[in-house]
Amino acid sequence: MAVCFPQSHLAIIDYNRVVKDLNGLTEAQLLKVLEEDFTVSLASKPRCGRPAKPYAPTGLHNFSMYLGNNWYSLTAKPGRYNDADPIGVLDVTILSNLVLDKILGIKDLRTDKRIDFVGGIRGLGELSRRVDSGEMKVAFALYPVSMDQLIRIADTGNIMPPKTTWFEPKLRSGLAIHSLAD
Repeated sequence: MAVCFPQSHLAIIDYNRVVKDLNGLTEAQLLKVLEEDFTVSLASKPRCGRPAKPYAPTGLHNFSMYLGNNWYSLTAKPGRYNDADPIGVLDVTILSNLVLDKILGIKDLRTDKRIDFVGGIRGLGELSRRVDSGEMKVAFALYPVSMDQLIRIADTGNIMPPKTTWFEPKLRSGLAIHSLAD
């Protein structure tokens, strides 16, 4: 079965990640090692007894990270990703290669029990809630994949990495009925 939507009626929403531990690092050590591949800055911290205001990524290669009640901006440094590779330039690939694999030791997103995924439709509040509850240690929000990136990957015969896109609208049912009677 297939369904068609005009591009103007389809939205690709971010698909974010939450991780259970820091792979033996302290929060300060994680921030320090991130500086090798990212420009890291504090985006929001708690004030006057109120939680930190959520920080959303502002564009491609900019990520939000929620750690220790603070929101951080992470911007991938030039040369840390391949602009010529339609998969390598995706933010999910950059985060997977430079943070999840290299720093946090998550090699397989499909099977590692230390990572979970949160559809952007739930909002940044869901990321901070899961970290603040103690269930997870760190959360990453990604800038959504663009329609142009999606089309470029399809046109080159590539396949999107796992948990890359969250589409809206979601179909309520996958069941179709067609009467074959006269």
